[in-house]
Amino acid sequence: MTALALVLVLEGVAYALFPDLMRRMLAVALMTPVGQLRIAGLIAATCGVGLVWLMRG
Repeated sequence: MTALALVLVLEGVAYALFPDLMRRMLAVALMTPVGQLRIAGLIAATCGVGLVWLMRG
């Protein structure tokens, strides 16, 4: 639950401080092919799991 709360805080801060940039990033994401988004998501998730494993290990 703490990790989810931290994600919400970071997203909220990003939208509050850089709304135009976040809007442009969303537009780019909408134009990106699904396969590329899926690969990027898997890489991000793998990196996140690895970081948690290193910090907790």
